[in-house]
Amino acid sequence: MSACQAMLTGAKTDTIIPHLRYNFSMAKLTSSEILKMKIKRIEKEIRDTPYHKGTEHHIGKLRARLAKLKDSETESLSRKTGGGGGYAVKKQGDATVVLVGPPSAGKSTLLNALTNAESKVAPYAFTTVSVIPGMMKYNEAYIQILDVPGLVEGAEEGKGRGREVLSVARGADLLLILTDSKRMKAFARITAALERNGIRVNKKPPLIRIDKKLKGGIMVRTNLEQDLSRETIKEVAGEMGIKNAEIVIQERLSMETLIDSFSKSRVYVPTLYVVNKADELDSREKSVSNNYLYISAEKGVGLELLREKIWETLKFVTIYLIKPEEKPNTNNPIITKIDDTLFDVAQSVGTDFADTKKKAKIWGPGAKHPGQEVSLKTQVRENMQVRFI
Repeated sequence: MSACQAMLTGAKTDTIIPHLRYNFSMAKLTSSEILKMKIKRIEKEIRDTPYHKGTEHHIGKLRARLAKLKDSETESLSRKTGGGGGYAVKKQGDATVVLVGPPSAGKSTLLNALTNAESKVAPYAFTTVSVIPGMMKYNEAYIQILDVPGLVEGAEEGKGRGREVLSVARGADLLLILTDSKRMKAFARITAALERNGIRVNKKPPLIRIDKKLKGGIMVRTNLEQDLSRETIKEVAGEMGIKNAEIVIQERLSMETLIDSFSKSRVYVPTLYVVNKADELDSREKSVSNNYLYISAEKGVGLELLREKIWETLKFVTIYLIKPEEKPNTNNPIITKIDDTLFDVAQSVGTDFADTKKKAKIWGPGAKHPGQEVSLKTQVRENMQVRFI
């Protein structure tokens, strides 16, 4: 019996042509809903497949497909949130810090305490309904701090504007995950939500170099013993769209770090965990973990240490530029990073400026004697004074 005959005679078409019924239902869905369905199907297949050497290839390919779908989901969300709705925030200053936490944890109070912002504060959830920026000046650095709506359970599925908040978090130079003393479990929940959305918390990118080629297939090079076979690595790379490349692996990989190295949507963000309303805890409770910073935003307790930790985690260094006709001074501060060289500093001033400079003279930290002449490969030091020549 044909599909048309079945429909005319009243036969049960779901047993005869299940694919037709599926297509009718799919036609009513948006592209975003179809994408979510595909993601859930693959997630279920991964859960239902036992992991062992015999299934390593299959699971690797499934996880690679899942990563590609989530990359597409992230790109789609970025396009939507980049157009407005209170979430398109221009990055300003030397770095951007995003305050993330559950509703009513005290993010707005902390923003107001650290910056010149006037974020609305109230004792009920969802006071903050858009991104509110403030600027904190510390050690000559201007650090933008963004207060975003609270993250509730199921944020990555869109609850409580969670997906928009996560898109803002992706662009942060530093995350402050803030909760109060009565909701300490929020740290684990929010960290897991960030990880599921490709935001790697306090992690470094995998030590993998991918040199794409025009032909020749995929070649894997490593001197380290790997848990994953070379064939699995090639299969995963192929599934992620890499067809011809030399892949050099310099660390022992898990399946997660392998896929991370190929994914376009992974970001690696340093993070501080902050417990607000810490005045409600006794000293014994505070000593449970050294991973947390304890503050009271309302009473101003612990804020100076928090500022220091923000500076330290951002790896900032202040140096001073000395003009040709000037004596050493601290009139022209510039913010750079602890691993930067003087060449990096010259580049930050401007490419035309950097092209004309070959050496520098330095005073203070790092100088063997005042006005020592050094190469531009010299690493910066806190409070170094520099004249480019």
